[in-house]
Amino acid sequence: MKLLRRSLLSMAVLASTMGMNNAAIAQASQGAVLRIVPHSNLAILDPIWTTAYMSRNHGYMIYDTLFGTDEKSQIKPQMVESWTESADHRLWTFKLRKGLEFHDGKPVTSEDVVASLQRWGKRDAMGSALMQFVQRMDTPAPDTFRIFLGEACGFVLEALGKPSSNVPFIMPKRIAETDAFKQIEEHIGSGPYIFKKDEFKPGDKAVYLKNTKYVPRNEPPSGTAGGKKVFVDRVEWNLALRDPQAQVNALQKGEVDIIEQLSFDHYETVKNDPKLQIPKVGNLGLQYMARFNHLHKPFDNPKVRQAALAAFAQEPFLRAQVGVKELYKTCPGMFICGTPFGSAVGSEIQSKGSIKKAQELLKASGYDGTPVVLMKPTDLAAIAKLPDVAAQLLRQAGFKVDLQAMDWQTLVGRRAKKDAPDKGGWNLLITGWQAHDVWSPIANPTIDGRGEKSGWFGWAKDDKLMELRDQFLRATDEPGKKKLADAIQTRAFEIGTHAPLGEVDVPLAAGKNVTGFFVTNGHIYWNLKKN
Repeated sequence: MKLLRRSLLSMAVLASTMGMNNAAIAQASQGAVLRIVPHSNLAILDPIWTTAYMSRNHGYMIYDTLFGTDEKSQIKPQMVESWTESADHRLWTFKLRKGLEFHDGKPVTSEDVVASLQRWGKRDAMGSALMQFVQRMDTPAPDTFRIFLGEACGFVLEALGKPSSNVPFIMPKRIAETDAFKQIEEHIGSGPYIFKKDEFKPGDKAVYLKNTKYVPRNEPPSGTAGGKKVFVDRVEWNLALRDPQAQVNALQKGEVDIIEQLSFDHYETVKNDPKLQIPKVGNLGLQYMARFNHLHKPFDNPKVRQAALAAFAQEPFLRAQVGVKELYKTCPGMFICGTPFGSAVGSEIQSKGSIKKAQELLKASGYDGTPVVLMKPTDLAAIAKLPDVAAQLLRQAGFKVDLQAMDWQTLVGRRAKKDAPDKGGWNLLITGWQAHDVWSPIANPTIDGRGEKSGWFGWAKDDKLMELRDQFLRATDEPGKKKLADAIQTRAFEIGTHAPLGEVDVPLAAGKNVTGFFVTNGHIYWNLKKN
């Protein structure tokens, strides 16, 4: 009876939903509901407004992409049916596949694509890099768009198929024409789920319905590529359940089906529970990172940043935060170890640093005792302990530290502020990046020397770094790219853009009644069945 009442209520709500195609949001009266505990609250619904993964994950539920990136990091077509590249690599022509339709019943056209790419290119680091080469885009047919480049570059498909923040999601032209620096107010895509805005309660829940009119590709799912088949009628994100122990209790009782980021402290508990599972959903690690704010004292001084780098040995961070040796590893470079640009080149300031070295560098820097405002998230178990370690190491090196606790979404909002730290700004934040966000100099938004024009927070400014990055954008041969990547990393350590803190596999936990997991290197919720 409980299930029946829930189903009838869902149907009544659906019937009242405005602006949606009735066939697109219809669902069976006895359909399965997948209940997920995401890693944080969902506060920002515009997927290019922030690099926060919650906003990205929300985007993948309702929007589609032109290309995807599979589990082997290969670019595969998604909304695109076919494409051609001219002999001089300057004209790219793309044809959309048939059956693409927005949730409001209108077909996806090339004009929607161009408007979406233009907006994305104003916010995303990789998108901005691509737009440096784009002379113009046009739409010779409703299912065809073209990109004209001023000169050849070697990352067109990599940009269009970028799997993580910020993703070039496709939305209706009228929405995509919203100023890139103003958040969108409508949330209509052409993806496998439909967002129920009338049920959205920040800090409580977010609800998505199966898009019955979505036409998936025929290929098996892999990463963000392949067929996006949906086998449940409704997905509910529990945004209120933040306590790690309470999350595990709910999973064991069957009250939730998935914990997106299992607390490391509960890894063994879940691993040893016969009714639960830790499925393999990633083959690349997540990188922890300490990001300096280059605008304000004390980290406006590169010598002070060098002192902090020397203090930030990776092992103490990983041991305190993760603890489970099989889930973490040190990695000296800024690009993910085991990927094409992974290297230890230029990392000696951190990899061979020590507290004694940090003390010497800090004394030589002229540090005047300005407190370091360090933000600490209280509700994001995957990184919650890292700021405590940072505070301890900085104090040992001779820094004064003001550790300020707040929830993750407050932190996400505050990190965008350029105000002085004592006026609501900040000096240091610690975060985590999934591999596809930081594996190359183009994708990595923190490898940016444009200062306040940079697309990501911290606002490092360095002309030499930008010169090297510009050369990388134009490189087409792999040996040349590798050499430039090493030079970029060396320069980034020299100026102290940030401090990499090691790599970790953050486990996802689920009941064994949920099947269909595949390698995504993110949090993607299609192909799942609930038995």
